Amino acid sequence: MSYHNPLTPPRKSATFDDHTLAEIRRAAATGIYDIRGAGTKRKVPHFDDLLFLGASISRYPLEGYREKCDTTVVLGSRFAKKPITLKTPITIAGMSFGALSGNAKEALGRGATLAGTSTTTGDGGMTNEERGHSQTLVYQYLPSRYGMNPKDLRRADAIEVVVGQGAKPGGGGMLLGQKISDRVAHMRNLPKGIDQRSACRHPDWTGPDDLEIKIMELREITDWEKPIYVKVGGARPYYDTALAVKAGADVVVLDGMQGGTAATQDVFIENVGMPTLACIRPAVQALQDLGMHRKVQLIISGGIRSGADVAKALALGADAVAIGTAALVAIGDNDPRWEEEYQKLGTTAGAYDDWHEGKDPAGITTQDQELAARLDPVAAGRRLANYLKVMTLEAQTIARACGKNHLHNLEPEDLCALTMEAAAMAQIPLAGTSWYPGKGGY
Repeated sequence: MSYHNPLTPPRKSATFDDHTLAEIRRAAATGIYDIRGAGTKRKVPHFDDLLFLGASISRYPLEGYREKCDTTVVLGSRFAKKPITLKTPITIAGMSFGALSGNAKEALGRGATLAGTSTTTGDGGMTNEERGHSQTLVYQYLPSRYGMNPKDLRRADAIEVVVGQGAKPGGGGMLLGQKISDRVAHMRNLPKGIDQRSACRHPDWTGPDDLEIKIMELREITDWEKPIYVKVGGARPYYDTALAVKAGADVVVLDGMQGGTAATQDVFIENVGMPTLACIRPAVQALQDLGMHRKVQLIISGGIRSGADVAKALALGADAVAIGTAALVAIGDNDPRWEEEYQKLGTTAGAYDDWHEGKDPAGITTQDQELAARLDPVAAGRRLANYLKVMTLEAQTIARACGKNHLHNLEPEDLCALTMEAAAMAQIPLAGTSWYPGKGGY
């Protein structure tokens, strides 16, 4: 006979928690795996686990109001005739027209232009509105080939060959039928209202030798003017970075698992790839081993939220960062003022579960014309520019505190780690020591 003390509340399993139980029941009832947007919701080591060591006696800080701290970055100087110069090392990541509304894409272009940086097209082609409001526009070249044509390749300021994405390295994109409107269907040469799943690999190549040929093709189409980026998901960053460089990339874009997506399998988002923090140092090491660090630029994305995150990524060796989810929040996505409508969708503001359904109350991740009209692209663009300005100022403030007159002068020596995991991933000494896991000695 068992006895339960009524004064002791029953304990739930840590392994079979409420979410896990709900997912088992949902899978058993439907026979369909879960699809959602955004990025991982599990907590993994991240930039919060690193701290800067500000200057005092052994280092001399810069005076914030009188001494300059430069933030400019040049991308694509390896081979391109017309490399890109940005005022801030914070760029806007690729997010497609289709995943986002036309107004949202316009807002991203307007905000990036006001801040003096670039934005990126995404899987689905280039719209005239996006090109018209983006001073510097990067054109994504993906396995799907949606909207790809030589004219738009030449209209772009840079080309990003997308091999992988942080939310789903090894997997292709998804766009559910609810978001395949007449215009999206026309641009992608797809039937309206039918779920779309992109290829997970490019049809033109099977390895780095073929990638080199494709990059040469793109250079010839654009008369060697445009910088060529190669984007990879964070899985094997050392080898992928090295192979991208050997294939002729001007810039490598590395996206960690905290990166978002319009839609993919939840099991992919939560269980494939590596944390952004774990990706940076192997990629930098590959560039250093090839003698290409700072010659081939490294852009880091996946969970960048603040100027502190920017400064930490640059201190670890990146040249720039890209933001996606944060940019959408800045222009108004998942705003609590729409909470009542998010509740009707069975979610809440800040959960990002609605991205793939096409019913976003904020008018950002939707093709519903009535919802999309809620977003004023001019006002939203100003909000994004304000956010980018604040992030840049925050990064400058940290760099000055470390005695650096350029963000690129930040270095690993300026950092310490709070946890063993972060110390091992970033190869940064544990706070109060000169050691990190994997380093010899004590």
